[in-house]
Amino acid sequence: MNKLQNISRNEIESTIDSWIFNERNRRLLVRRLIDGVTMEKLACEFDLSTRHVNTLVKQGTETILAHIQTAV
Repeated sequence: MNKLQNISRNEIESTIDSWIFNERNRRLLVRRLIDGVTMEKLACEFDLSTRHVNTLVKQGTETILAHIQTAV
């Protein structure tokens, strides 16, 4: 998540909307990357294991970074 610190909230949200195609994963990433909700709370909120949430956030963050970097 540290790599996203220098990227604006609007740019992160826009990239999530454009490149994360699963609705649940979009909501999960917004809750984590924009709202700052902990992995444990997300696991409860989305009825997933913490490990699964970690995996989804990692994959989503990699996708976001790849598309933001190509746009720069």
